[in-house]
Amino acid sequence: MLAAAALMLFGACKQKTEAPVEQDTDNIYQFTVLDGSLNPVNLADYHGKVLLVVNTATECGFTPQYEELQALYDRYHVRGLEILDFPCNQFGAQAPGSNEEIHAFCTGTYDVAFPQMNKIDVNGDSAAAIFSWLKAQAPFGGFDTTDPRGAYLDRMFRAQDSLYDQNPDIKWNFTKFLVDRQGNVVRRFEPTDPMAAVAEAVSALL
Repeated sequence: MLAAAALMLFGACKQKTEAPVEQDTDNIYQFTVLDGSLNPVNLADYHGKVLLVVNTATECGFTPQYEELQALYDRYHVRGLEILDFPCNQFGAQAPGSNEEIHAFCTGTYDVAFPQMNKIDVNGDSAAAIFSWLKAQAPFGGFDTTDPRGAYLDRMFRAQDSLYDQNPDIKWNFTKFLVDRQGNVVRRFEPTDPMAAVAEAVSALL
């Protein structure tokens, strides 16, 4: 019953375990990514900004976090916050649309104004380099099991792999990496972490 309930809430999850990645990169500024129109974006352009890097999905139980992320952006963008949104379809196939469809949904439903990037993979052999690096900098720290969704996810993953929490993979949509003004990862937030905690950490860096 637990597995069935979890699947109803979150959809089926297929992910590969990935060991920590050794990289020569010193900070996030050494990466270039693609935006939603497939134009290159040099992350060095964000030097001096506080960044929140998020893997997202449009058909997830956590999708309403878009509204909270936009509120965070509205509050702190003027002080130097940038949110970088990377759609990912690896978790229950919950981001099935094209870049254009995802952008239209996010702007039309949640008035999203922060940058949305090209849809990518975050785990496995096809994982985008930036997420391999982010995971190496800030491994998985556990779900907030005081949140019923976090308790479901923890039990679901632990039933599949009792040691699931010992690898750094992204576990689900809306995992967030907080990066300081020097391009260093300072904290990872799981989707079940309260957005109030994210806001507090962002404010402290600003």
